[in-house]
Amino acid sequence: MAPMGIRLSPLGVAVFCLLGVGVIYHLYAGVISSRLAAFRQRRKVDLRDLLAVSVEAAILGGKEVKKVREENGLNEKSKGKTREGASELLTMGDLRSHRKMFNLLRNTFPEVKVNSEEHDDTVDKTITWSRLIPGDILDKIDGGKDISPESLTVWIDPLDATQEYTENLVKYVTTMVCVAVEGKPVIGVIHQPFTDFTAWAFVGHGSNMHSRSSYSAPPSKVIVSRSHSGHVQSYVREAFGNSTSIIEAGGAGYKVLSLLEMPSTEAGSVDQADLYVHITFIKKWDICAGAALLNAQGGHMTTLKGEDIDYSGTAINKGGLVASVGVDHKAILQKLPTWDPEKH
Repeated sequence: MAPMGIRLSPLGVAVFCLLGVGVIYHLYAGVISSRLAAFRQRRKVDLRDLLAVSVEAAILGGKEVKKVREENGLNEKSKGKTREGASELLTMGDLRSHRKMFNLLRNTFPEVKVNSEEHDDTVDKTITWSRLIPGDILDKIDGGKDISPESLTVWIDPLDATQEYTENLVKYVTTMVCVAVEGKPVIGVIHQPFTDFTAWAFVGHGSNMHSRSSYSAPPSKVIVSRSHSGHVQSYVREAFGNSTSIIEAGGAGYKVLSLLEMPSTEAGSVDQADLYVHITFIKKWDICAGAALLNAQGGHMTTLKGEDIDYSGTAINKGGLVASVGVDHKAILQKLPTWDPEKH
């Protein structure tokens, strides 16, 4: 007599399969969960590491800027005109600095969005982070400040004050990196290639910069752009009086440093101002790092109407600029004449 086979109904087969899936799930759920957790953990970015890489990138770019200037290999050309009619220049210093800074940041944090003033398709995977964290950052900032890369936007200016760079007015030249979290400037780095000084700040955690002990209110010295001044001088004097001293300077990074206390060894290289005003369009890679440095000292950088600037999305800030520290920013804003940068 032939042995009887075991026959399962369709319902039995379904139950058996479900039991098998349940057993497999219980066996491997822990493994899968831990691996997913590890994957999510790897995707986080430690902001202290990002600050250290930002400092390294600004210094690396600065070396290229200085080398090109010293070799007189600028090969300058025009990228076009600003809305005010000023020429926007591009040099080999801009390009070589961009390649170093952009590739270092992207190679270290490939999931973080990086916006640069310059555009270049050169990819260099050999540019890698040294893994060194400067001593002053280690002293002031704890690690473990992890954040999702999707919330980050990095703005880099490989060479701020290109016009002055071509004129060999190198005291105005800086390289800059800024990290915005959900559109708010949190990390700022401004490096001066020709003095080898680097200012940095991590808002709410520490900085190597300080505000000065006193500022004039109303401001007696206001710093403005020398190449994009437009009607800014008459605008400033209408706000604060004809006796106001106006300092024309190149580079937004330099102008922010003029509001802060510089180390004694660098004091002679930066003008001192009480307020920074800009009344035309300006790009976010020009101002984001400075905003972070000022915010870290309790200062402010807003539009002319007092609005916070969102450092995500489009690269253009169309609302003008007022930057201060150590004074009543709201009182400053109340003195400003009505002005619409989009109409000028």
